[in-house]
Amino acid sequence: MIVEVITGADERPEARVVDVDDLGRLHLALGQVTDEEAGQALERSGLGRLKDAETAFLDAAALRAAAEPRATAADWATQWDAMVAAARSKGWLSDDGGSIQVHVESAAGA
Repeated sequence: MIVEVITGADERPEARVVDVDDLGRLHLALGQVTDEEAGQALERSGLGRLKDAETAFLDAAALRAAAEPRATAADWATQWDAMVAAARSKGWLSDDGGSIQVHVESAAGA
């Protein structure tokens, strides 16, 4: 699963969740946006916040709410639980389970 921040139709960056059935990976992908624009788009969407150029924290409940209705995998909920458990085992899940720490992949030249 990928959370993307890209320039939207009105040239205002927007955050969206894509590849919702691929729960074997989770990261934030930035298009041609600045870190400040990315952070604002994440917060505006309710999907999370940018810590720095390499790390973001995604809101687990908001991420699930955005992804699950569009999922097509029959065992999606089970895969989600496994992804969250893997994040917990690696220390990437907040103590309260509310946010998941992810890596940021930035477009070249952004």
